[in-house]
Amino acid sequence: MTIDVRSIIHHLRSGPWPRAKSRGFTLIELLVVIAIIGILASIVLASFSTAQKQARDASRRQIISNVQTAFEQYYAEKNLYPENATQISDAFQNGVQPTDPKTSTPLIWNVSPTGAGYCVCATLESGTGNATSPGASSTCSWSNTGTYYCAQNKQ
Repeated sequence: MTIDVRSIIHHLRSGPWPRAKSRGFTLIELLVVIAIIGILASIVLASFSTAQKQARDASRRQIISNVQTAFEQYYAEKNLYPENATQISDAFQNGVQPTDPKTSTPLIWNVSPTGAGYCVCATLESGTGNATSPGASSTCSWSNTGTYYCAQNKQ
């Protein structure tokens, strides 16, 4: 007597009633796919948020560099740095002062009342700046662990 193992396994799998043909996915399969998509989406959004912060910080650094250039040109023309809001506006084309790329608020200005110097700063979102605070008067408080990116007069 020979035993056909294949037919026994087929009979055990099929059960007493013949199965209807499967036409779709089970609920478990759909939930697993939705969970995987959710995990991937959260990873992408976290990376995108970080990239946006880094881009805005790069923009802030560039703005500070441009402000420093404008103030140095002002100094070259007038032999002093801007002392007040009117002179600061005069240092920029059309009197339009640069603002923060996210909040559109003005940058932090500290100018000497005698026109001897300045410190201009922007708060970074990544917290990897070169100063801990804008400082008093026309000086910057330099630090490698600061949250501000600052520039000070070159003269």
